[in-house]
Amino acid sequence: MKKKKGFHLYAYQKVILSYIITLSIFAWVLYPLMHRILNYPPGTVDTAFQIEYGGLSYTAQFVSLYVVVISLFAIYQRFFLFKKIADWERKGAGHSKYSVEEVRKTLLTAPTKFYLLQIIIPFIAITIGLGMPIVKHELESSGITVAMLWVSILTFNATISYVFSKNFFKPILIATFKENRLTTKKHTKLSGDMILILLPLLIAGLFFTAIVSYSRLVNVRGDDFYQYYKNELDYNFDDNHFYTKETLMEQLKKLNYMDDSHTYFIIDSDKTITTSDGVPLTDFFTKYIFELSDQYDGRVYEHYAVNTQGYIKHISNFGHDYIIGVRFPISGEDALVYIVTTFAVLFGIISFLVWYYSSSLSSQIKIIVNGLNDINNKNNAEFKKIPIISNDELGELTVAFNKIQALTERNIAQIHDNQQTLMERERLASLGQLIGGIAHNLKTPIMSISGASEGLSDLIKEYDSSIEDPEVNAQDHHEIAHDMSVWVDKIKEYSEYMSDVISAVKGQAVVMSESDSVTFDVEELVKRIDILMKHELKNALIYLNISLQVPNTTTLHGDINSLIQVINNMISNSIQAYNGKPNQNIDLTVLRDDKYLIISIKDYGPGLPDKVKNKLFTEMITTKGKSGTGLGLYMSYSTIKAHFGGDITFESEAGKGTTFNILLPIK
Repeated sequence: MKKKKGFHLYAYQKVILSYIITLSIFAWVLYPLMHRILNYPPGTVDTAFQIEYGGLSYTAQFVSLYVVVISLFAIYQRFFLFKKIADWERKGAGHSKYSVEEVRKTLLTAPTKFYLLQIIIPFIAITIGLGMPIVKHELESSGITVAMLWVSILTFNATISYVFSKNFFKPILIATFKENRLTTKKHTKLSGDMILILLPLLIAGLFFTAIVSYSRLVNVRGDDFYQYYKNELDYNFDDNHFYTKETLMEQLKKLNYMDDSHTYFIIDSDKTITTSDGVPLTDFFTKYIFELSDQYDGRVYEHYAVNTQGYIKHISNFGHDYIIGVRFPISGEDALVYIVTTFAVLFGIISFLVWYYSSSLSSQIKIIVNGLNDINNKNNAEFKKIPIISNDELGELTVAFNKIQALTERNIAQIHDNQQTLMERERLASLGQLIGGIAHNLKTPIMSISGASEGLSDLIKEYDSSIEDPEVNAQDHHEIAHDMSVWVDKIKEYSEYMSDVISAVKGQAVVMSESDSVTFDVEELVKRIDILMKHELKNALIYLNISLQVPNTTTLHGDINSLIQVINNMISNSIQAYNGKPNQNIDLTVLRDDKYLIISIKDYGPGLPDKVKNKLFTEMITTKGKSGTGLGLYMSYSTIKAHFGGDITFESEAGKGTTFNILLPIK
């Protein structure tokens, strides 16, 4: 990928910028709403009261959190998550230290990783924070409310970032697909993707709805309790009446309280506080009484986002003043349990429906995917049409698939016929190449047999003339017989060698389409390869180093002639790789692992060019150029797949050579 001139945003920069913009929009909307949703006490937002009590104003806290979140996630994206993408985009393909495979893998997985990170990390952080002693006493409702609010906002933002990043990275994935076909080995299902997007949004939506509803409930109940206790205190306590602390307590005890959790308190003029339940007032509550309650007609609040309030009334007793009041929790435990229970039930029902519907869509697509895989793996099996079960885009996709399948079935039949013709032509061409080697292989033993016959004829004549010779003793007869036996053994040896050559050549002369599945051992396989390749190796001055790391008697079952032709083709490719350079080596190694017998052919040539690597097993291409007459690696791959159910892999490095591995399943 080349860098564009002028101002240009790379894909990874667009993702980071979109994250910053979306979170900024959420922050802009949330800023004036959050303190209202969380029911912050009036008079404590961005005031001297808040700074004196907490050290930072609401705006400072909000901006600090915003800057920290933006900075941490932007840095993580740029220097960790998108590091490979950034390097590849800036330097371009071929100059980056990261390969196209690494970049594609990052492009395919990074959006999901970042999406989950934006949800999981804040959720864990909030959970840990809520468990800390400093806020544990406020956990009844406020902590859960804060957690629900932040999880909702961050989930919404994570989902938007996920969608944007998918779209921004799509052009790079399309561009790199032309260079590389890599996708991740581990892939997610469509149903999983839908659940990954819909369920967090569902949770966020339910959370936010619950928060707003809960906030409204708290406000209404707070107003009701406040008005009720204001009326009670104003009615039962006369400013002109003289009260002692004891009479105040007696009068407060007689009030009609709306709930057993509602308690009263008295503050003396020396600020001594007495509570009916023995639980001291919080510093925030006390500070609010003395500094802000008069501004809000005696209404008092427990803390930020804590749904406990109160009402106070000043009692003047001729120079001895008291403050009396009632403290009341607004949100009872039953309300919170009701909200959480309702949320859990709705979440369970909707989650099941989302899962069921997404699984249904996924299963329809899976049917088509399996059909395409069947097309890819079909030999002569009958194709089956997929039934149309929906009247939407999936139905149209099914119709298109059935049409493609019918066309593919016809094309496969035609390709099969053409392939048989091509393979037969390749077989005949390969057989023609062997003729020179056969003639040479047979010429030497024939001449040796001829010489042995003449030597044996001379011995016969010598023996015949010595029958009546009195000077020839028994020892002489034994020596003549021994010499004759030596010549006979040589003739037998040469005859067996000729028989092996003829058997090897006969096997390669059969029609390729006529599979001859037999049981054979490694020794027989290697012997035939050695016979058939000896002449070509000798002419090229190339040495074939055979290493058997399995017993000679290791057996295989299949078409030995096809296997020999594949191996010989690969050895010929290795010879060709040296471009006529003599005195080189080719290693033929036979070994095994738990599943396969592995036949490895290794040369030390220049290696395969990239354009050949990408087409070896997908097109009919040969590494020999115009002089190639072998099956070709495409044919070899098809042969190993069809006749043995095996596989062929390769490793090639520029300047160091190429290794082909034939993997034959061990049954």
